[in-house]
Amino acid sequence: MANIKVIIDSRERNPEVISGLEGLNVELEFRTMPVGDYIVSDRICIERKTYSDFAGSIINSRIFDQAERMKESFEKPMLLIEDDGEGFRLSKNAIIGAVMKMYTEYNMQVLFSGSPEESALIISKIAEREQEGKEREPRLVGIKKAYTDYEWQLLILSSMPGVGAKIAKDMLSQFGSIKLVANAGVDELMKVDNIGRKKAHRIYSLLNADAKQNNSYLY
Repeated sequence: MANIKVIIDSRERNPEVISGLEGLNVELEFRTMPVGDYIVSDRICIERKTYSDFAGSIINSRIFDQAERMKESFEKPMLLIEDDGEGFRLSKNAIIGAVMKMYTEYNMQVLFSGSPEESALIISKIAEREQEGKEREPRLVGIKKAYTDYEWQLLILSSMPGVGAKIAKDMLSQFGSIKLVANAGVDELMKVDNIGRKKAHRIYSLLNADAKQNNSYLY
């Protein structure tokens, strides 16, 4: 495999998938992407989720918001669901229904992977098939939508674990800005619908954690 390139969202830092792609001699480029995790050509973008991530995103409906934005931006959006050993935590009917909705409403192909290593192989093979002998190098030209400040705020807040699009909207409606959300205490956060004490503590901790103390990459 030669000269195969993949653009990876800079927030997608799964070391096993990344090292797997590097081991397959895939050239990697990290960029901030409004949608998806991996761009493998000018028309294919892949969103990767573990079983537990996928189940959680069905519960808070975030996956459908992501699918809609990917459909607007890329001709062939894909969802790669990776076995993390945790199971789906949802009924088989709920999973089948969500997968069918991905395909019928968002034209999103759904693939399954047994491990991060297999995910890397699948991503590399799709990239290879797309790019070999064709002018289909990955690039961000497929991003059609210009996001407003409000939409970027929603994306930032909804990317936190357990938040999702609905709670992110409610948080902005309650506080008015990310700055005010970050300044809110646990009791204030609990005034937002569907935020209990445990989730409020988690949000507060994420927004107030000392990045320098917890991330060696900053040094």
